[in-house]
Amino acid sequence: MKIICIGNYPPRQCGIATFTQNLISALQRAALIQSIDIEIEVIAMNESDQTYDYPSIVTKTIRDQHKSDYVDMADYINQSGADVCLIQHEYGIFGGNSGVLLLALMRLLKVPVVTTLHSVLQKPNFHQKEVLKKIASYSSKIVVMSALAIDFLKEIFEVPASKIVCIEHGVPDFELMKSSLPASPKEWEGRKVMLTFGLMGRNKGIETVIKSLSEIAKKHPDILYVIMGKTHPHVVRYAGEEYREWLTKMVAELNLQNNVQFIDEYVTEQQLVSHLLSADIYVTPYLNKAQITSGTLCYALGGGCAVLSTPYWHAEEVLKNGRGGLFGFGDFNGLAKQVIELLDEPKKLQMMQQKAYAYGSTIAWPTIGQHYIDLFENVSVIPININERIQSQYQLIDFPFNAQHIFRMTDSTGILQHAHGCTPNYKTGYCLDDNARALLLSMMAFQQFKKPKYITLAVRYLAYINHMQHKDGLFANFMSYSHSLLENDNSEDAFGRSVWALGYLVRYAPNDDLFQLGIELFHKALNHIPNLTHARGYANCILGLYHYVHRFPDQDRFVKMISELATILCDGYDKSSKENWQWYESIVTYDNGLLPASLYKAYELTGTKRFLDVADATTNFLESKCFLRNHLSLIGNRRWLRMDEDYELFAQQPIDAMAMVVLYDSIHQLKKDNASKEKLQISFKWFLGLNDLDLPLYDVDTCGCNDGIEEFSINRNQGAESTIAYHMAWLIAAPYFESEIPSAEVEVFTTEDVSNY
Repeated sequence: MKIICIGNYPPRQCGIATFTQNLISALQRAALIQSIDIEIEVIAMNESDQTYDYPSIVTKTIRDQHKSDYVDMADYINQSGADVCLIQHEYGIFGGNSGVLLLALMRLLKVPVVTTLHSVLQKPNFHQKEVLKKIASYSSKIVVMSALAIDFLKEIFEVPASKIVCIEHGVPDFELMKSSLPASPKEWEGRKVMLTFGLMGRNKGIETVIKSLSEIAKKHPDILYVIMGKTHPHVVRYAGEEYREWLTKMVAELNLQNNVQFIDEYVTEQQLVSHLLSADIYVTPYLNKAQITSGTLCYALGGGCAVLSTPYWHAEEVLKNGRGGLFGFGDFNGLAKQVIELLDEPKKLQMMQQKAYAYGSTIAWPTIGQHYIDLFENVSVIPININERIQSQYQLIDFPFNAQHIFRMTDSTGILQHAHGCTPNYKTGYCLDDNARALLLSMMAFQQFKKPKYITLAVRYLAYINHMQHKDGLFANFMSYSHSLLENDNSEDAFGRSVWALGYLVRYAPNDDLFQLGIELFHKALNHIPNLTHARGYANCILGLYHYVHRFPDQDRFVKMISELATILCDGYDKSSKENWQWYESIVTYDNGLLPASLYKAYELTGTKRFLDVADATTNFLESKCFLRNHLSLIGNRRWLRMDEDYELFAQQPIDAMAMVVLYDSIHQLKKDNASKEKLQISFKWFLGLNDLDLPLYDVDTCGCNDGIEEFSINRNQGAESTIAYHMAWLIAAPYFESEIPSAEVEVFTTEDVSNY
């Protein structure tokens, strides 16, 4: 059996590195006992381009912030003959927000994955939650070290119970190591020793123990509190040794120099075992209840120390049945009382130590290694179909239509442009662009669900468009929250989107009042279509005219307008296109799918083959840039795509994914082919997580859509443009998911709720 393990590894100094080293030694020992042929490689994580002098078992390294390293390692593992990939997961050791870059590796793996979780959070943020959910989906089994972690995974992260295995944190085989240990420090002789070890930082609460010593030393002046371990590298990087210096000053102020010893070292395991066996009491005075696993706590139990701890989750679980005692967070008086009681009653101290030692023998590394070997043998026979695994994660039935955030962003004036998170940002006011999109969306939603609340919304957005249209038919774009018109640019994008929305309204108006106003605004705007100069203005107007023609199919002049605009697009294509550049302009920017989509609509109405040929050529060109892998990878707005130049994948925008959905819907309506259906589904799944970061843009908690994909994180603002783009894409895509279509939208507001909002 070949196992490749990914995680930190010594000489890097951290708890995950030590755990990984110990686990691998335990696996090797368990395999030897069972006569199992085993081969283990380690792929070590390096932070900030740091390098280490690794032992030979480390065959590869990953630079934590380099996505290409993760992709390369996936290829290496797939070709290595590995039977299992074992991942040691902690949010802080992998790159990107909450370790999101790890997903780039996991998504590509073709071997079974076992992931050991060193943290499971009760209140994860968006990235923490979504990253861990995705890790679980790519893992054959998830290993946790406490029962509470199982509950969290099931209830918070929606991980199936069948995937979760509890294997406790291993500890050294203290009994086996006793004969070969170094002597304990001479200064401990004749003293009652309390010990805390591990990397230091303010969250460890060591000051609580120091404060308790004043009372303990009065009755037991021979007490010695040993603080063993270096300051955490991240703490040193940002705060230096400020915490250690503060503790040292506190010791001096309390006149406890004879009762406190700092060992500022990263000790070897042999030294650590020796110290634990020599100590009487071990203290974990952590300040935060939300700690699901503590390796130091397990080690202390294994060493037979009487353990006293604050009641964080792991301590509450393992110190039951007299294995240890609990005191309140920051309660130095309570700690002092318990320590004095144990020192006053040697039999009670000895009984607690014996129970701890007995428990420790059940979680010794040889036993833990055997548990992992058994697990690997089971998962190594599970076949991995990478495509099925990926596609199964994005089922439309799990994402019913829910317009809650649209309502949240809408007031009596219209829809607000931007948001801080899911909270509307009044400072940025309103724009024609978004209200035109919102009108189109609300009419599409009414067509789908026939709910009056969407007509109520449509009226508000139409009122904004009406207010912003000048007498000559042009539109102002921006309005402040205080209803002052702002500097406006006569945006052709906003103009075209208004024509698209008004054309759709004319086609599907549910009553005569809306129909008549739609007709009036539409016709006033038409006079300015000949003055357009930009491709997206042409495309949006074609889409609006397309719907108008379906309402009035006998009015040939509108078909002629569509033909004229489509011809201008094709002329732009002829002028700009070259052998390796099949596009309408010398740059590819945003809303790209709408351009060929409009030509497909023009061809549908006119039968002009030139429109079809250019639409096909530009669609193929766009696909060559956006389907480099098995998912949609959009051109980002950090740097647009120019001829013969590199471009950026970030920041990717929801409107571009929506435009691709519109494109493939246009193709499928025309050609009825399976390829366009499949690409439409893939394009929509971009919103659900089938994208370069492997994280969803749609937020099921807020029912809003995040504003974009950055290189290492999701942009968590949920503005109108993004949320409208998602919901429009949903309405277009739903029929293409057949049996997956939810039976109805989620009912969030009644009609009365909407009218009073």
